[in-house]
Amino acid sequence: MATYVKRAFKYRFCPTDAQAAELSRTFGCVRKVYNLALAARTQAWARQERVNYNQTSAMLTVWKKTEELAYLNEVSSVPLQQALRHLQVAFTNFFGKRAKYPRFKSRKKSRKSAEYTTSGFRFRDGKLTLAKMREPLAIVWTRPLPEGVSPSTVTVSQDAAGRWFVSMLCDDPSVQPLPATDTAVGIDVGLNHLLTLSTGEKITNPKHERRDRAALTKAQRRLAKKVSGDGANRAKARRKVAKIHARIADRRRDTLHKLTTRLVRENQTLVIEDLSVRNMVRNRSLARAVSDAGWADLRSMLEYKAQWYGREVIAVDRWFPSSRLCSACGALRERMPLHVRTWTCDCGTAHDRDVNAAKNLLVAGLAVTACGADVRPQRSTPGGQSATKQETPRRKP
Repeated sequence: MATYVKRAFKYRFCPTDAQAAELSRTFGCVRKVYNLALAARTQAWARQERVNYNQTSAMLTVWKKTEELAYLNEVSSVPLQQALRHLQVAFTNFFGKRAKYPRFKSRKKSRKSAEYTTSGFRFRDGKLTLAKMREPLAIVWTRPLPEGVSPSTVTVSQDAAGRWFVSMLCDDPSVQPLPATDTAVGIDVGLNHLLTLSTGEKITNPKHERRDRAALTKAQRRLAKKVSGDGANRAKARRKVAKIHARIADRRRDTLHKLTTRLVRENQTLVIEDLSVRNMVRNRSLARAVSDAGWADLRSMLEYKAQWYGREVIAVDRWFPSSRLCSACGALRERMPLHVRTWTCDCGTAHDRDVNAAKNLLVAGLAVTACGADVRPQRSTPGGQSATKQETPRRKP
C-alpha cells in the first residue's frame, strides 16, 4: 500500500453564534483539563512518581463526576482526550531533553484550539460537522482537498485577531518527489537582502513589519492608554493590535512560501548556514529586523519541502568564515567589519560580501555531501592560517 505525505490544509470559516459559543466553551474546557492534568503530574513528580496518559484519562472520568467540574460533560470528550495526549507528548519531549518542562495554559495568552479525531466529526460531501453541533461549518474553501481524501484529524482554532480557522490533516497523494537535477545553490541570509544566492541573484527583503510600523505604533499606544482589565474598550484595542500583527505575519508567510517553493523546485541541493536565530534576537539592535525576516521559518519550510520533493538541505557550521574567505583563491582575511560590503582579495578578485559568502557556503556544503558531516574545505591563507578556524561570534546584516 502506497504511503503519502501527511499534509494540513488550513481554511477560515465563519461560525454561527451557537457554534462560536460551543467552540469557546470547548476551548475553555480543553485548557482546564490540560492544566488539571499538568498540576496532577507535577505533584506526582514532586513525590518522585510518574503519571502517564492512561492515569490522567482515568482522572478525567472522575473530574466529570464532581459537581465543580460537571460542565466538562457539556462539550465533546474528544478534544479533552486529545489535550491529555498533547500533554503526554510534552512530557515525552521533556524527558527526552528536547523541550522544557510543560507550562500551564493561560486564558489570555495561550492559543485557543481544539483537536478532533475521526470520532469527533463528520465529513461528507465536502461539509464538515463537529460533535455537539447540528449544522456544518461555513468554511471558505480557498482550495479543494485532494480528490477522494478525507481528513484524519481536524483542529479548530481562533487567533488573537478573532479569526476562526479549521485545519484538516490529510494524506496528500499529489506530493511526489520531483525529477532529480544536478543543480545546487548556496544561500546566504541577510537583512538588507533577504537572500543572496551563489548564482549572484539577490532577493530583496520586503520588510513587512516596517510597512505597518506606523499603524502598529499608533494602535499599541491606544492600547497602552486603556485601563488594564477585561473591559470592552481594552479588548477592542487589543484586537486592533492583533489584526495588524496578523496582517504582517500573513504577508511574511506568503512571501516565504513562494520563495522556498521556487528554490526547492529549481535545485537538488540547497546549502544554508546553521544560524542560531534564538540567540540573535537577544540583540536589541537586531531583534526586530531578524524577527521580521523570518529566517527560522525560512529554514523550516526549506527542510520539510525538500523532504516532500526529494531534495537535500545542508546546514554549514555557523562559525564557518564564509564572508572572510576568498571564493577564488581560498585566502582568509583576518577581519571583515560589518560595514564592508565589497572587498578585493590579494589575488585581484573583487567580491561582493554576500555573493562571496553564498559561494563559500555552497562549496562547504558540497564537501559535506562528498566527505561526510562536519567536513569543510581545507583552505589556507598565504600565512598558513587554516580557513576552518572559527569566526568571531558576529553576524552580518
